[in-house]
This record gives sequence, C-alpha cells and structure tokens, in this order.
Amino acid sequence: MSKETKTFEENLAELEAVVTKLEQGDVALEEALSEFQKGMKLSKNLQKTLQEAEKTLVKVMQADGTEIEMEA
Repeated sequence: MSKETKTFEENLAELEAVVTKLEQGDVALEEALSEFQKGMKLSKNLQKTLQEAEKTLVKVMQADGTEIEMEA
C-alpha cells in the first residue's frame, strides 16, 4: 500500500481546514488535541517544502550547466 504524496497546496488547504475547525471551538477536547497534532505535522511539512524551494531558487544556472548560489 503506497502512501500518496500531496501537493503543497493540498497540504495548505488541509491545514486551513484544521485551523478553521479549531477556531470554531465546538470540538471535543480529545478531537481538538488530535486536530492540533495533525495541524502541527502539516505545518512542519509545509515549512520543509518552502525551505527546499528556497534552496532551489537561490541557485543560478551557469552557461556551462553548473549551478552557483546567489549572494543575498
């Protein structure tokens, strides 16, 4: 059974749904804790994706096909 990888946008939408559910406040404590943990995991995955994208964006392709990092 393979685990399907979700896109950044799908994970973000899922995190937004968790936040909305928790903000409504009519969730049982046990479910709220579970949703909070789910949200934290999604948040960490999204942050990792953004960090990887940032690393890719700071590289410049040279004429010979090599990459160098841009200076900030």
